[in-house]
Amino acid sequence: MSLQDAAVRWRYKLVPDHFLGEVLSKNWIDNTVPFLALLLSIAVFGRIIPDFLSMANVTDATRQLGELLFVTYAMVLVMLAGGIDLSVGSNFALGNLLMLVLMNVSGWSFWTAAPTVIVSCALVGLVNGLLVGYLRLRAFLTTLATLIMVRAVVDWLLLKYAVTIATEVPESVPRDVLSDGLLLGVPVGFCIAVAFGAVAHVALTRTRPGWHIMAIGGSRKSAYNVGISVRRAICLAYVGSGALCGLGGILYAARLQSAGSGVGVGLEITALTAAVLGGNSLGGGRGSVGKAIMGTVIVLTVTNGLVQIGFQSGTGSFALGMILLIAIAVDVRWLKNRHKLLAKVYLSPAYLALPACPPTAVDCGSPFAVNDKLRDVELIGLGQIEGPEDVIFDSSGNLYCGSRQGDVMRFLGPDHRQVETFAHVGGVPLGLAFDREDNLLVCIGGMGLYGIRPDREVFKLTDETERTKLSIIDDTRLRVADDLDIAPDGRIFFSEATVRYEAHDWVYDAMEGRGNGRIICYDPRNGRTSTVLRNRIFPNGVCLSHDGRALYFSETWACRISRYWLAGPKAGSVDCLIETLPGYPDNINRASDGTYWLALVGMRTPSMDLSLQMPGFRKRMTRRVSAQDLLFPNINTGCVVKFNDEGRVLESLWDIRGTNHPMITSMREHRGYLYLGGLLNNRIGKYRIPGANPDWTSNGSYWGVR
Repeated sequence: MSLQDAAVRWRYKLVPDHFLGEVLSKNWIDNTVPFLALLLSIAVFGRIIPDFLSMANVTDATRQLGELLFVTYAMVLVMLAGGIDLSVGSNFALGNLLMLVLMNVSGWSFWTAAPTVIVSCALVGLVNGLLVGYLRLRAFLTTLATLIMVRAVVDWLLLKYAVTIATEVPESVPRDVLSDGLLLGVPVGFCIAVAFGAVAHVALTRTRPGWHIMAIGGSRKSAYNVGISVRRAICLAYVGSGALCGLGGILYAARLQSAGSGVGVGLEITALTAAVLGGNSLGGGRGSVGKAIMGTVIVLTVTNGLVQIGFQSGTGSFALGMILLIAIAVDVRWLKNRHKLLAKVYLSPAYLALPACPPTAVDCGSPFAVNDKLRDVELIGLGQIEGPEDVIFDSSGNLYCGSRQGDVMRFLGPDHRQVETFAHVGGVPLGLAFDREDNLLVCIGGMGLYGIRPDREVFKLTDETERTKLSIIDDTRLRVADDLDIAPDGRIFFSEATVRYEAHDWVYDAMEGRGNGRIICYDPRNGRTSTVLRNRIFPNGVCLSHDGRALYFSETWACRISRYWLAGPKAGSVDCLIETLPGYPDNINRASDGTYWLALVGMRTPSMDLSLQMPGFRKRMTRRVSAQDLLFPNINTGCVVKFNDEGRVLESLWDIRGTNHPMITSMREHRGYLYLGGLLNNRIGKYRIPGANPDWTSNGSYWGVR
């Protein structure tokens, strides 16, 4: 290896480029900017203003924060549903005034007045909801009109009751608690607002109504198409917004116990600024309660800080306007360009130098020498199936395979001419295996490990495993469960090709050449799923050795076969069984003579081998061309090889013309024949194996003759 190659290898080994893309792919990355803005605002004003962070000043600020939070919650709720509510300020003023009128003028108790206020403000929200949700009027103009009308009602009530409210202040313990009470040194009103925020977060992220609101905000048409009652959900969102304004008004009335014409004026702008500044999208469907809290704290910190510095009242409004303008620009640009940025930085190729490719020329004397033994194979189900990635037989001799449409197909024995849909499983059915009870176990790309009982009932075994420590991405969910095999004690070992990409993006994992895959074990005795091996380079085919002491698995992009010891002095360790292959290994299955069959899904090419040592080139290539135009191995030549427990390759079977099986992903020996499957094929091949045992079946090899 040259000095330059060594430098490139160590650079891509020591510098984890993929971390940046994984960080940007996280949902919480949206909170980074508002969180930094929050820290910056507190640090700046804490530095400029003496005693800005004193206990007395913080306590006064949190009293205001409690009532402002409820108004911001109200704004965020309708924003998540794809709307806007400009009437929150007027509705807040209405709630404050009604609370004072009912208690100071009418003499109602706090516990009677408070629910009445909440219901009254919710009715204002109901008007908005009916107009926007059911009559489908524009939210901006509708709530603007409501703002004007509610403000008129507030002004009329002020003219009638302002003097009485100021002179009659009855005693009320609950109101005094909201006004001056402390809970562990924190104002009660603020504690209530935060506790409500926690409940609201759970409701939005863990309940069906919350999911409906988020779905509607993301796409109303799609939400309607999946059966969500869009109009009702939007209406209820506005009702909830009104009720939250009422809660904020109750806290404000308890704190100041006074009413004026300026209460709530401009509060809709403050709430909107807080919502957007916290990272809640104006387009709907993206946001959270936590973001609302951060944005509200920032806005209150800035406005209070400017007042304490000595700026005039108009300065605060001007600052909020500037902040809102910047927040909107950031939200629009980030929402538009986030996926573009992520596409540029997420894929992170590694340096991968493969060993020299074994010779494959005709008459070269190598067990990989090209031949045409698969030229005249018999074809099964030609044109009746699509994408039979794996094939398998049950104890009755019926032939099974997956299909691209998410079905498991069955060809009835003994001639396998009649085909039927055995079960619909969804996803991409990949590896297949029968257990001792004749349940067909299936690895389904995008879903996990499932089973199909003989009566065709589909059941889930597992779709997640434990999370890797210190992993940035959440790798608990199974993305590309690939192939499987079953140990004598019932444990199911299966491969997951990659934890970074979905099943339809597997080509990008090939461009990375990184150890993104793992081997997983599911134990049906206790239902526990655990990761056995990590950092494998696209682990694919999995096969238990004939003696049950080891597990063989292929690492596709590394062009090698590895062995994981299950028993014996090497138990728990991994070694390389076949260091290099002329192609990319896929499924592995047992042979009748005590050896193993291996499918090579494609052949190595000098250009691809060279590019694996040029990570920068591959990164630039993926940025500039589509997935269909990427430099890629030759997957138009099918090949099957046989190897033994010592890792020695014994023979190979080729379809050099690529007419019958241009891509071979699996093979299964059954009663003297080898049956061939291919992810991109529309048929199953049947090849007669010279000298093979005509009575041997893979099912019998595992579970005995039944």
